[in-house]
Amino acid sequence: MEAKYKRVLLKISGEALSGDKGYGLDVTTMHNICMSIKKVVDLGVSVSIVVGGGNIWRGRSGGDMDRTRADHMGMLATCINALGLCSELESCGVDTRVQTAIEMRQIAEPYIRLKATRHLEKGRVVIFGAGTGNPFMSTDTAAALRAIETDSEVILLAKKVDAVYDSDPNINPNAKRYDSLSFSDILSKELGVMDSTAASMCRDNNMPILVFGLDEPENIVKAVMGERIGTLVTKDGKR
Repeated sequence: MEAKYKRVLLKISGEALSGDKGYGLDVTTMHNICMSIKKVVDLGVSVSIVVGGGNIWRGRSGGDMDRTRADHMGMLATCINALGLCSELESCGVDTRVQTAIEMRQIAEPYIRLKATRHLEKGRVVIFGAGTGNPFMSTDTAAALRAIETDSEVILLAKKVDAVYDSDPNINPNAKRYDSLSFSDILSKELGVMDSTAASMCRDNNMPILVFGLDEPENIVKAVMGERIGTLVTKDGKR
């Protein structure tokens, strides 16, 4: 089998790691996701991962708390998820490294672009924790930034919904499903695929995004193989 992409960045939400529990880490869910990642790695594809932290803490959930501090707590949540994912990948036989945007040398490498690229060249999976290391920046923005920095060909945006819709399909049974979109569509229609900073960064650097559902972990493999799943977001809106 020949993969369509040779280097990808996979963005996984924190909620996806909690399975049906809705909070924390679900070992079975993580194992299924990691086995799919292993299949991709075995195809010779370079894989890096940005993981969210919403299953533990979201910065905007801080109420009256100082937003910068609340966001720092969110960054630490992503590091917990990154370490959990790393452990599960290693148990599946995948050589993995965690790099964090905030230094915590006792438990992970600090993010260094050339070192991350070298790991990828050696076939290791690199998990990026702590977002960009800056408050007021989402992990979507971190995914866009890291994908561009590591010369990835596409961002695989794994979500709970199987594609991009014009409204919430869980609420509106007549919601329109999109096969492809442009970044301008994402921004002008406020479709909520990712935040505007991340979408603008991808548009300006011609970084395509494939949005698909993670309810079936095998979709990660299908996405890498180029199967027609989810919604492809490109500069010109063409698939």
